[in-house]
Amino acid sequence: MGYYVPSTESEQGEMLRKIGVGSWKSLFSAIPCELMIDGPDIPDGSSEIEVRRRMESIAVKNRVYPSIFRGAGAYNHYIPALVKQIVSKEEFVTCYTPYQAELSQGTLQAIFEFQTMMCELTGLDVSNASVYDGASAAAEAAAMCREKKRGKVLISGASSPHVINTVKTYCYAANAEAVLVPARDGATDPDALRDLLDDETACLYVQQPNRFGIIEDAGTLGEIAHAAGTKYIMGVNPVAAAVLRTPSECGADIAVGDAQPLGMPLSFGGPYVGFMTASNDMARKLPGRIAGQTVDMSGDRAFVLTLQAREQHIRREKASSNVCSNQALCALTASAYLTVMGPGGLRDVARQCFSKAHYAAEAISGIKGFELVYAREFFHEFVTSCPIDPSLLQGELDKRGILGGYSVDGGLLWCVTEMNTRGQIDELAAALKEATAR
Repeated sequence: MGYYVPSTESEQGEMLRKIGVGSWKSLFSAIPCELMIDGPDIPDGSSEIEVRRRMESIAVKNRVYPSIFRGAGAYNHYIPALVKQIVSKEEFVTCYTPYQAELSQGTLQAIFEFQTMMCELTGLDVSNASVYDGASAAAEAAAMCREKKRGKVLISGASSPHVINTVKTYCYAANAEAVLVPARDGATDPDALRDLLDDETACLYVQQPNRFGIIEDAGTLGEIAHAAGTKYIMGVNPVAAAVLRTPSECGADIAVGDAQPLGMPLSFGGPYVGFMTASNDMARKLPGRIAGQTVDMSGDRAFVLTLQAREQHIRREKASSNVCSNQALCALTASAYLTVMGPGGLRDVARQCFSKAHYAAEAISGIKGFELVYAREFFHEFVTSCPIDPSLLQGELDKRGILGGYSVDGGLLWCVTEMNTRGQIDELAAALKEATAR
């Protein structure tokens, strides 16, 4: 790929003129100036050892925290060495969308296994080959549900802000209405939901657990939505799904989420992978593609693209999505992780997250000024009040190599996973006591 030149300078200039932009730098005007590099960071003609030294000097600026108590959508889980070994194989690093099935059997099988595992996690009938991330999956799911007479999308106000903003962006582009369902005591308000449902409502999106870590009464919310003829979408954490009621058991028509907890490192926010599963009656509305299993002319097991909703090629005016690819390498990572861990291993991770989070919540809430904000059951995230400025508190925690909770309305959102030891939790509690005693 190093020899591939996508366009000449004159062609680039013509494209910029077409969109009314003076230079390519203008395309990145939303990025603050202090984050932009003025000129090449590595001088032309540098030797290999000079480049290595320069890159190492940049890398040491990264702050790696030995103790992480922050989640809010990206979670610090243990990744078995075998997972990295598998996905680092050259055959997989370059894998992409399989256009020719007869030449892509390995990639198609990997996608098929990913789809199968996502269906097992969610209890639903069919899965697609993945999309960009969890927020995109939620927005695509809402688009699946919109119809001519039902275009309004309801989103739980207790959902991740990233998901809410992405769904709203998709709805804006489609001239569809997106309405937030208010939260009460940290969870979706069922009474407010009933008031907002009408004959124009296409779907309801609820996150489980929600952005505050609270376990929603997902079954009841689904019943309320279905009673009004509305489709029900659940956004789920795949680790929590190992021990909570499945979306299928809660009556969901579609289940989506981000598979980042399944073997993907934090990596400054990506790349991650969004999964989408649905009931059989929604299968043909799934965006992207679905890999399926069949037999070849010799009767041997083979894999194909069973469904490929590519209206954007031939019937663009009828397309409900312009997704035409998938996160094949990240999906493979999730498949490798789930295979290595097995059902019992994944449940053990979920149980450790749950029990350690509750131990941490008890330890933190026992400190004056750090009371639990919501008296509800939670999975591995919870909110406490904070008696001092959160940025000042994090400054104190920095000295101990601790990444503290994420600032939200009402306090700090803490996250605990299987990676956090009892000693780390006790050290955190001691650090909080010391920071607030001054």
